[in-house]
Amino acid sequence: MPESEAPDYVVEFDDVSRFYGKTPALDSVSFAVHQGEFFSIIGPSGSGKTTTVRMIAGLDAPTRGTVKLFGKDVATVPPHQRGTPMVFQSYALFPHLNIRDNVAYGLRMRGVSKPERRSRADDLLKLVGLEGLGNRRPEQLSGGQQQRVALARAIATEPRVVLLDEALGALDAALRIEMQVELKRLQQELACSFIHVTHDQSEAIAMADRILVLHDGQSEQIGTPAEVFARPRTRFVAGFVGQNNLMDATPTGVADDGLHRVRTALGEFLAKGSGDHPVILGEPATLIVRADALRRVTPVQTPNHFKGTVAGARYSGTTVTFLVKAADGTEYRMEEPESLSHEESRNGGDRLRIGDEVLVGWDADHAYLMQ
Repeated sequence: MPESEAPDYVVEFDDVSRFYGKTPALDSVSFAVHQGEFFSIIGPSGSGKTTTVRMIAGLDAPTRGTVKLFGKDVATVPPHQRGTPMVFQSYALFPHLNIRDNVAYGLRMRGVSKPERRSRADDLLKLVGLEGLGNRRPEQLSGGQQQRVALARAIATEPRVVLLDEALGALDAALRIEMQVELKRLQQELACSFIHVTHDQSEAIAMADRILVLHDGQSEQIGTPAEVFARPRTRFVAGFVGQNNLMDATPTGVADDGLHRVRTALGEFLAKGSGDHPVILGEPATLIVRADALRRVTPVQTPNHFKGTVAGARYSGTTVTFLVKAADGTEYRMEEPESLSHEESRNGGDRLRIGDEVLVGWDADHAYLMQ
């Protein structure tokens, strides 16, 4: 059954564009979100993420194309009738109301009786781990607690779709990770759809069932986190998601083991095809090697290697990412476990330092071509 005809989609974009003057914020984008799906939209600033979620909420309208909610065109449906509450980075809590009344605000607007909305609000506060805090004011809570209140308020009316616009952006790193787990648990428990906008790819990979990657208002790829991370379909996605090294390459032949011979500015290497499309010999391609696939080697260990100079290093606790400058001036990232450097030190070896010459390489199975 074609995607647009499937009965379980809660949100559908069909060739949607949004122009501001002559500038496209969104350009011919199509996608659909399943009932009960955690759907993340990622991309750099200006890619169209927030414009997309605002059109779902009814805060903006497409210049052309169709936006559907629950199978119906919502062009004439105002925001308050769409049933798509939005959680913002700023939380947007009412400072003059206590936490319980903040959570119950949507129920109050629907005419729910005071005892019923109080009971429902207390149940939701328990669900998000804030039991017993209903009488406090927003300023008496931490950032993470305020975010939980905003979530409880969003789900109080039992929506089928919840919109999250950079909802975790104001939290510190440790709290963001905690809230990622909480959001995923909450979404699965409620069995509703979360549409989550973020510029943080790791956040999307950790929570989403599927990811839409936007760039300059256009859809670059839609897929599972594993597909987007391990098998990017465009050069932009390969450079944006994960730590991939990209090389301009030209396929020149096929080896006996089925690997492709490719010519690059750094020499001739072996690589796999992407599997999505056949490799066309002689046509321009991109050779993709993940940073954690690069390692220090000797010439006999792998034919895929080049000599470079360590130009920088970034320590992140469990890993060290080295910038290795090749002969053509291009810098490539090599990610090593921090334990490897400690092991070398214990064995009397020297840890890599800026300015050191190093031979780096990778297994052919860890590199692939994209055309």
